[in-house]
Amino acid sequence: MSYHPDSIRLNKAISDSGYCSRRQADSLIEKGIVAVNGEKSFLGDRVMPDDNITIEGKPLKGTDKEVFIAFNKPIGITCTTDLRIDGNIIDYIKHPERIFPIGRLDKPSEGLIFLTNDGDIVNKILRAGNQHEKEYVVTVDRPVNEDFLERMRNGVPILETTTKECKVERISRFVFKIVLIQGLNRQIRRMCEYLGYEVVALKRIRIMNVTLNNLAVGTWRNLTSEEIEKINDMVKTSTKIAASETPKEKILTKRSDRGNRN
Repeated sequence: MSYHPDSIRLNKAISDSGYCSRRQADSLIEKGIVAVNGEKSFLGDRVMPDDNITIEGKPLKGTDKEVFIAFNKPIGITCTTDLRIDGNIIDYIKHPERIFPIGRLDKPSEGLIFLTNDGDIVNKILRAGNQHEKEYVVTVDRPVNEDFLERMRNGVPILETTTKECKVERISRFVFKIVLIQGLNRQIRRMCEYLGYEVVALKRIRIMNVTLNNLAVGTWRNLTSEEIEKINDMVKTSTKIAASETPKEKILTKRSDRGNRN
């Protein structure tokens, strides 16, 4: 089947506009609320640059301004674009552009999270197996010993799989630092719980090449051009699913994307 060289997939057109990610666009299309030139659209449809795309009858408005911010999420804020949920991250930030979070931090956790209007970068960062590090400082309810650290490093059985090896370092009696390359649902909390520990506080301090530094809780900043350039370089070889990922891991990854993380 041949396509016009100027056409692109509908979900990409929606994500490129900054409205939402490609995956979220697919969900909107499946719900039957996306139309192209007045006709209901379907998954896999392609559009031309001058096509009129509407969502729930409202024209899709693109933006020429690329937004990519780092936000220090407070405890109690929910990482969702659903404005019906009290304390959602979008209402809290009140950014003038339409943005959405990359990944999640669960409501009791705090720390660094990215938000953007670039659907492509969202997909690339979230894809499994790309070795994109996320660093956390975790406080638990019992003294951290060497056995706990070693078992955390080597992998813990949760969610019908075993977590990947990771870097874990003791900071103080009740505090440790962990660097993950996964994003299973509430992964750190589940790992600790399996080993008989309860997480008292969890803070993400780094994603890839970006750190919190002195960013105050509840505030955000634009990423620098150098930071964005480095991120784009790190994700340019991202694949949809890593070759080493098992079928079970694929399923769990999809499930974890829908839930809150860590």
